[in-house]
Amino acid sequence: MPPLPATFAEDVLHEPVRVQFEAFLNEHRSMLNSCLDGLTEEQARRSLVPSRTTLLGLVKHATFVEKVWFDEAITCRTRAEIGIPATPDESFILDDHDTIASVRQAHLDACEASRLATSAIELDDVLRGNRRGPLPLRWVYLHMLRELAQHCGHADILREQILREQVTGEQVTGG
Repeated sequence: MPPLPATFAEDVLHEPVRVQFEAFLNEHRSMLNSCLDGLTEEQARRSLVPSRTTLLGLVKHATFVEKVWFDEAITCRTRAEIGIPATPDESFILDDHDTIASVRQAHLDACEASRLATSAIELDDVLRGNRRGPLPLRWVYLHMLRELAQHCGHADILREQILREQVTGEQVTGG
């Protein structure tokens, strides 16, 4: 499975804002994808909170988010046409065929498709396919950074609990 691009935020300090946005996006995409490193399938699916949030579900949701903001918003295709759930909540639902490998690969593929979809679009170009109405790519990048940062934080906390269980044998309950 090829990794996300290895450019990190500190590498682009003096680069144009577009390059900085993309470096931060890729860094957060990579961090979220890597939350599954070294886990078993059971650990990745482990529910520790009352919501549908699991580590595997977070990465699956991130794939949905990539497709909403960089497919639906750019191409104006519907979620049904794209083949993604109708709502964000549904995007956390894990099927029997969802594995660490399959969800990670789907996420990497969605991230690559997002990079390709935005490569010919300028930051101030307006995307017309989002339910909120027309939005500039710059706003979408900022929204994605907020979304990914939030989910990286969720993933850090869940992973910490799972790894603590592994070391101490003490079970964390929640969901």
